[in-house]
Amino acid sequence: MDKSVAKCIPKLSRRQNDSWSDVETVEDVLANILSRLPVKCLIRSKAVSRLWHKLISSPYFTKLHLMRSRENVIYILYPYMDDIKELHLVDGDGVTTEVITLPGFENVSSLSMICSYNGLICFTIYPWFPHLYMRQPVEEDLEILICNPATREIRLLPRGSPAEQELGIGVAFGPGTSDYRVFRFFSSIFEKPVVSPQCEIFSSSTGTWRGIGFVQQYPMGANHVFFNGQVYWFIASEEDHSTPGSILSVDMEDNFKTIELPEEVTAHSFLIILEGFLSLVAVYDDDLIMDVWMLKDANESYWEKKCSAYIEHAVEECIDSVAGRNNEFFFITTEHYFIFNTDRTTWEQLYLQEGFGQDSPVVFTYTESLLPCS
Repeated sequence: MDKSVAKCIPKLSRRQNDSWSDVETVEDVLANILSRLPVKCLIRSKAVSRLWHKLISSPYFTKLHLMRSRENVIYILYPYMDDIKELHLVDGDGVTTEVITLPGFENVSSLSMICSYNGLICFTIYPWFPHLYMRQPVEEDLEILICNPATREIRLLPRGSPAEQELGIGVAFGPGTSDYRVFRFFSSIFEKPVVSPQCEIFSSSTGTWRGIGFVQQYPMGANHVFFNGQVYWFIASEEDHSTPGSILSVDMEDNFKTIELPEEVTAHSFLIILEGFLSLVAVYDDDLIMDVWMLKDANESYWEKKCSAYIEHAVEECIDSVAGRNNEFFFITTEHYFIFNTDRTTWEQLYLQEGFGQDSPVVFTYTESLLPCS
């Protein structure tokens, strides 16, 4: 057995008469052991034997490994550095566990990360940056990529319909473990002078885009969350297009609906998943107060306030990105990184490694997986 592979194998407590060959003959036992290893070790472990290669490559094992990985959710940060495209994996203590360099993007200056789910992440290349709440005029065609940073697999999706403006994008995952759908909102170049929002959907199972025609509402951009089979975006307020006025959701059957917000919010508001609920983080600039709301009933737009807190360290700083995990969330300002605990309403400032970029970074939760992009 390769020494690098052997280091990855956890020690077994077994009786004196047991042997490793006996373990290998029971596929469920072997799968249970290997599913606890990181993806990097599993990729190397495929070379051990045909049995291991077949097991690790199976959909059954991919699901089992994902189930284990979900027990150890961490954060993934992408700092928009122009020269080197890197993803930083960070735990809840602010410790960087791994830095992943994305191959093939050396000459791409406008690569934006817009979501992370089950180990798959989505990037866009021009024409927008996802932290801007505004419609972007198209100067180049939008390119969308799905990437698994653990396996280094990248898939460039086929281009969608020609557009006058790109209005929004979101990614849904399921119903199968490896399935995903990309919702793209745009105004068609063929609709001049009337600009009406349209939506088309890319399916990983067919590899093609499918138009669903005109829609009444469209999102504020690429900021979105996927939760319990639905994608959620902010819809711009009629009075101020830089401020959310409500929430747009769509399920896997393409059913759209709107959800009211609990109260007026500012441009510095974020949707996250917290304690198993779709949640709203609303930052009020004048008082530097943050409210955290949980959506308890989407049908009735019923929100329950989780907590309020004074943002001690955010004076004169913009809020760039927020991601939730269990009862905490990772909070990025212009110059600082924090973990906020919603139960204790306490802040902990994080100090990432020296030289970490501060150029409008984004943060998402991350679960390592073997899921394929194709």
